[in-house]
Amino acid sequence: MSETQQQREWAPIHGLPYRSVPYRPERMPEAESRETAARLRSRMDERRTVRQFSPDPVPEQVIRDAIACAATAPSGAHQQPWTFVLVKDLEVRRRIREAAEHEERVSYGGRLGEEWLAALRPLGTDEVKAHLTDAPALIVVFQQRHWLGDDGAKHKHYYVDESVGIAVGMLLSALHLSGLAALIHTPSPMRFLSEVLGRPANEKAFAVIPVGYPAPDCRVPDLVRKSLDQVLVEV
Repeated sequence: MSETQQQREWAPIHGLPYRSVPYRPERMPEAESRETAARLRSRMDERRTVRQFSPDPVPEQVIRDAIACAATAPSGAHQQPWTFVLVKDLEVRRRIREAAEHEERVSYGGRLGEEWLAALRPLGTDEVKAHLTDAPALIVVFQQRHWLGDDGAKHKHYYVDESVGIAVGMLLSALHLSGLAALIHTPSPMRFLSEVLGRPANEKAFAVIPVGYPAPDCRVPDLVRKSLDQVLVEV
């Protein structure tokens, strides 16, 4: 972190006039750029969603740095409408698992509908969510629907879903590239997360992300990703 970054504290810029600063990053040589891109592509192709975690502790600073990376994501009007709650306490994780499994039993018992259940079947998922207590840490991501000014007035955030979704994608990438495994878990509805974690009314739960190392006997679905030709259109 630069000296300038260390000295400056964040404050809302809503309503302030436009200001700019120079941006002149060093251009990476083409050969190095190609090598970096190829290496990153290979590393990211190894990423898998993990549901079987080892209880072994993970370096907390690695998780904190990954969250810091996620918080660099672009956001609508640069309003950064996200909160990341790092949950390490086992009792809190148990409460989250109990509430999540209650909702999942209802969902798998018929609320999802057969089409959705058919889509999930190849993944081997069910209402048991052991990853919520097996993993040594959870990151619960909340989206901020609005923020309060010093006068207590509500101010709307813009492109909240898109902004938080990009941040979560960057978080998953940072965790994987740092040697950790993760899972996106979205129990529905998720209102219980605000209650368990005591979050304010302007925040809405977006995702629960267990983080840790894969269990020694971890298995993942036998899946194939679409090829580049199947997802890329060049005009």
